[in-house]
Amino acid sequence: CLADGQSPNGAARGKTARRRWMRAGRALAAAAAAAILGGSGGALRGAATAAAATTGAAGGAQCATRNMATQAANVVKGVRTMSHGPMETASPFLFLVYHKDHYPAGDDKMQVPANLGVGNGMHFDPNAPWRFYHGDKVPGFPKHPHRGFETITATIEGIIDHSDSKGNAGRYGQGDLQWMHAGEGIVHGENFPLIHSDRPNPTRFFQIWLNSHSSQKMTPPDFIMHWAHEVKIWQNEADSVKATIWVGELNGVATDCPAPSDSWAFDKANDVGVFHLTFKAGSELTVQPAKNPKAQRYLYFIEGSKAEVGGRSVSRANPVTLVELDATKPALIKAGDGPCEFLILQGAPIDEPVVQHGPFVMNTQQEIRQAFFDYQRTEFGGWPWSEDAVIFPRTRGRFALLNGVESAPPEPKIV
Repeated sequence: CLADGQSPNGAARGKTARRRWMRAGRALAAAAAAAILGGSGGALRGAATAAAATTGAAGGAQCATRNMATQAANVVKGVRTMSHGPMETASPFLFLVYHKDHYPAGDDKMQVPANLGVGNGMHFDPNAPWRFYHGDKVPGFPKHPHRGFETITATIEGIIDHSDSKGNAGRYGQGDLQWMHAGEGIVHGENFPLIHSDRPNPTRFFQIWLNSHSSQKMTPPDFIMHWAHEVKIWQNEADSVKATIWVGELNGVATDCPAPSDSWAFDKANDVGVFHLTFKAGSELTVQPAKNPKAQRYLYFIEGSKAEVGGRSVSRANPVTLVELDATKPALIKAGDGPCEFLILQGAPIDEPVVQHGPFVMNTQQEIRQAFFDYQRTEFGGWPWSEDAVIFPRTRGRFALLNGVESAPPEPKIV
């Protein structure tokens, strides 16, 4: 690549050399200023080396700059608007829902007050301030079966009551992470009690389905609760960017929350990641390439209005904009003139057929038929609870009951 004004036949060698040195000097000065403002010694050292190199260095630096710009642009593979409800995901993920409900104050039974209506079992109105989902008086998802994958419930605010066919239970939220490996089959319920009767009960969390490898689909179910204080939080020095690392490793910072042993995410080589990023206005973060070259990476723009990703301007649609990234390249994310939030899902794909029917995810149609047959015959162990939608007493704090052993975070009180 020739520098601007460089003569290939050497006729203007003297003038051209002086112009190159002048450009190199200006590049050095600019890099020094950038180093002072951005704290980067690497840019200064790189520019100094370029200025001291041969007369062709300036042209080479310009080529490198253009190549870097091209690479940044190429990190964005596509931008798409997501609809309300389940959003597009890439393998190994199957399903993503961003739950955001502005629930009102509850009545004395932690239910939606009667004057606000009763759920019809299928209340998913995207234009409503909140939804009953499959619940009637308490919003949520009463008992239902799963086989062949796992659910990751990553909470931001609000409370969820869990119960399942193995007798496990829990009350969690406010930053807690629940991970359930369905394996050969489990029935569970996730309901949203309106704990507070004197103020609203806003709820925000992600429900994520992670597929299981065929060798893991018929293993025993597993249930893990990670409390908020155990979740890895990274912040930059300016306190303008925060990353919640629920699963995997981001920019060299690894989660402290292990996956179930039969999970695709348990093998670090699969580079599965679930990261929640929050930005103050004008702040930025470069997300480094995934470690597995086969990994796929989706960035979901969930809150805010405008941002820049890989040098490309992105506006958040209602409710979410998906930015598909090339996981082999670094991605610079910059917030616009207001705060922004993103979710990243990444991981190496499971290169197997996916056959899904409702709550069952297997590899063949025959396995799906068998799942329905097994559930009708065994109910995956039956339901040990007196109600389909189990709600624990208002006085109970956050807790987990696993295989008959109860645990709780250091501060179980609900705030």
